Amino acid sequence: MSVFTRSRAGKVFGGIAAVGVSALILAGCSSSTEEPSDNGSEPSESLSLKIGTALPQTGNLAFLGPPEEAGVAYAQAQINEATGDTGLDLEVVFGDSGDLDNKAYEVEIPRLLGENVSAILGAASSGVSLQFIDQVTGAGVIQFSPANTSDAFTTYDDGGLYFRTAPSDVLQGEVLGNLIAEDGAQTLGMIVLNDSYGTGLAKYVTEAFEAAGGEVVAAPTYNTGDTTFDAQINEVLAADPDAIALITFEEVKTMLPGLFGQFPAENLYFVDGNLANFGEDFEAGSLTGAKGTLPGLSIDTLGDFTSALDAYLEEAGSAPLTEYSYAAESYDATILLALASLAAGSTDADAIAEKLIEVSGGTGDGEKCTTYAECADIIVSGGVADYDGVSGPITFDEVGDPTEASIGIYQYGDDNTYAAYEG
Repeated sequence: MSVFTRSRAGKVFGGIAAVGVSALILAGCSSSTEEPSDNGSEPSESLSLKIGTALPQTGNLAFLGPPEEAGVAYAQAQINEATGDTGLDLEVVFGDSGDLDNKAYEVEIPRLLGENVSAILGAASSGVSLQFIDQVTGAGVIQFSPANTSDAFTTYDDGGLYFRTAPSDVLQGEVLGNLIAEDGAQTLGMIVLNDSYGTGLAKYVTEAFEAAGGEVVAAPTYNTGDTTFDAQINEVLAADPDAIALITFEEVKTMLPGLFGQFPAENLYFVDGNLANFGEDFEAGSLTGAKGTLPGLSIDTLGDFTSALDAYLEEAGSAPLTEYSYAAESYDATILLALASLAAGSTDADAIAEKLIEVSGGTGDGEKCTTYAECADIIVSGGVADYDGVSGPITFDEVGDPTEASIGIYQYGDDNTYAAYEG
């Protein structure tokens, strides 16, 4: 496994060849009744924190909804198990973000805000989050996404109330563009979702691929809600590229049959918005050799977490997961919100936001801890906790971006499911 680091102002040093996970390190309002405590740590009375979720139960990212909601529910169970020791209990109101076509968020966000939540966890789609970020932060409520990757959020005027546990597309684009070049492609075609996520990620893939000496020969776009993609497929195939990157959401399932038999699967590349275990959706071997990238630690590395999550769901009588994308990031986001509330001694959104950087380790003066119970014990004892999550160290900067992140690289097998790429 090769590992390289990156700072915001710097360049990438080292290669990406034969990596399983490429780690990249970046250099860097309220609905509550409780007031912050005098010492900023121990609440003067028990805290009842309420958060909402606006995650995709419907729409073109609906396959991400189950793992994300499972991560939230699992974190909630662990937080509430420790209530007697910490004095904080967590209530979660689950809601649907939908997508830019069905616009479920237009109904769900007002409903969640009406529940007097301190934070809303979501959306998964950057384009959807941008539709309601002003509504949420303008109401003095934290918006915390486990999966937003658009670079637009880094400089967005959110009043200090937006956070995310997923890294910017600057990183995924760099990894994917270099991976394609390292695999030997000299020309690249792309099919791109025309929203802030798709066009932003395509931009960074292009920059990395061209910096490596390649040329992007076609990059047609499509809009959310489109159901036919013959024009985009024909345009890309006509350019005769060595590789094709599909920067899409679930629409990829409609596109792929138009590529099978016309383009070698081993030269197809997926991204976090569409990397899924397709299994029997397609004939066995249809995707053999195709690769994809996904922010976060390798699924293999997360084995202990996913096994524990499976056990929790089984005990709760919930359906088992077939995907785990962004489950860890959703879990960590929930844990961090609870720890920040505990550290602030308040469920006031502004007070929680002021502590989120601290409990993530962004201030650099906390004691390392890796579970809610362990971190909460530090806080209740009057110390400063530095939570390292299951998705990574996180460590927020001043704009709520994680300053340490990993990008996993995966490859499809004959069964049309993916596993960590071994090189």
